[in-house]
Amino acid sequence: MKIFKGLFLGSLLSGFFLSSTLAQSSQDKTKLKLGIIGLVHDHVHWIFNRDNHDLEVVGIVETNPAAIKKFKERYQIDDALFFSSYEDLMREAKPETVSAFNETAEHLDVASFFLPKNIPVMVEKPLATSYADAQEMVRLSEKHQTPLLVNYETSWYESTYETKALIEDGALGKPKKLVFNTGHMGPVEIGCSPEFLAWLTDPVLNGGGAVTDFGCYGANISTWLLEGRTPERVTAVLKQTKPSIYPKVDDDTTIILDYDDLQVVIQASWNWTHHRKDMEVYLDKASIYALDATRMRILEYDSGKEQTHEPQSIETYQKDPFRLLVEMVKQGRKVDSHSLYGTSNNLTVVKLLELAKRSADLERTVEWTEL
Repeated sequence: MKIFKGLFLGSLLSGFFLSSTLAQSSQDKTKLKLGIIGLVHDHVHWIFNRDNHDLEVVGIVETNPAAIKKFKERYQIDDALFFSSYEDLMREAKPETVSAFNETAEHLDVASFFLPKNIPVMVEKPLATSYADAQEMVRLSEKHQTPLLVNYETSWYESTYETKALIEDGALGKPKKLVFNTGHMGPVEIGCSPEFLAWLTDPVLNGGGAVTDFGCYGANISTWLLEGRTPERVTAVLKQTKPSIYPKVDDDTTIILDYDDLQVVIQASWNWTHHRKDMEVYLDKASIYALDATRMRILEYDSGKEQTHEPQSIETYQKDPFRLLVEMVKQGRKVDSHSLYGTSNNLTVVKLLELAKRSADLERTVEWTEL
């Protein structure tokens, strides 16, 4: 069962539980004091629907009246938990770390304020809307020796880790092609909030449409599976299949990453018939199909048999990004920069996405060295 099952529902009971958790002053020093930056990303419901036995939300920075009203009513949040600025949050709430659920274009502002104060930052994917912003965020993290993490849903998947383990084992041979299918029917179609849609469908605030929203998943996982290797060339097509709904951004994107010995295909779309976060890995001797967080199949070429494959269980901190934050701050757990959450990986992700957008604009393949 996925940890964040029912993440958008927020029942009355969970609201009362959250209210009591937020309202109490933190007597337990082992609890992580977490600041929330923004309520305009619908993923923020994850933290409010979580059993926060190991952390306390000590403050929320948000100025959008509609978002504030909605979250106050849904989760019974006290007025004292809301702040209008980063400065007020730091002075009054003194968070030990912050998690950003604001516009992707504002991630650099979050990093620029908190990292110099040695406050670890976790942002929702992707790291930034531009390679220049991403570089500056990583520079700040390294200069101040303060962690900067990027959260993806697929980083919680047992199938993601199992796929890497199967590749590293070597029994199935070397990868020849990786295919990632990510997305859904569209943010409007699935009922995303007006506050989320206002920036998710904006080419500046989100850096694009489906290319940014879902292209980052395949870029993140493929970079990790390939041990940080970068492609020689990038080719992309960005389409508007529903311009009446998404007039400013792409809603269907295909990206091809060309390596010297393999190819990665990323199909990111707001035009699927169903929700998708799956991948296919084609190796010398078999194919691995990761259908979702836990369901997997393996097709062996010699026998022609396709069998279900049960992924190994993973640690709690691997299944829960907020538990990772707790263990990182409270217990000194290290996060490798090449990991799914890490800065080196996610700097590559943003460069890949920027090259993909350049390829689409120029209507040609672009070289890795062009950026």
